[in-house]
Amino acid sequence: MGPLEGLWWADDMDDFLARLKDNWRWRLLINVPDWITSDMIEDAKHTALTKKNLPAIPDVRSQTLHEGNSAQVLHIGPYDDETPILTRLHHEYLPANNLREAGLHHEIYLSDPRRTDPAKVRTILRQPVEAQSG
Repeated sequence: MGPLEGLWWADDMDDFLARLKDNWRWRLLINVPDWITSDMIEDAKHTALTKKNLPAIPDVRSQTLHEGNSAQVLHIGPYDDETPILTRLHHEYLPANNLREAGLHHEIYLSDPRRTDPAKVRTILRQPVEAQSG
């Protein structure tokens, strides 16, 4: 099983960069092998609902990402310390390379925050991009 991943966004990207978390939206992802079928996912959802009445279970679904080209960086440290590197990525790197956002901010959590010193937590910060026209 691969690491937990998350897609994050806000209506205004500056709210995201400023850590205005009340304005954020998100979706968590778990990579599953190709041999897992939609019927298997539905069976697992049914089993989970039978054992525990978790309100989010009906929202679980299969999704395939097609992100294309991306700019990404490895962040080491607490999640709340991501702002400076994300600001540089969005306000310096992308414009300097004639790129713009072309999808949702994607994080891949390489460390288990329950078992890792916050200063050593590793997270891949990925932003799908495309060339700016004009």
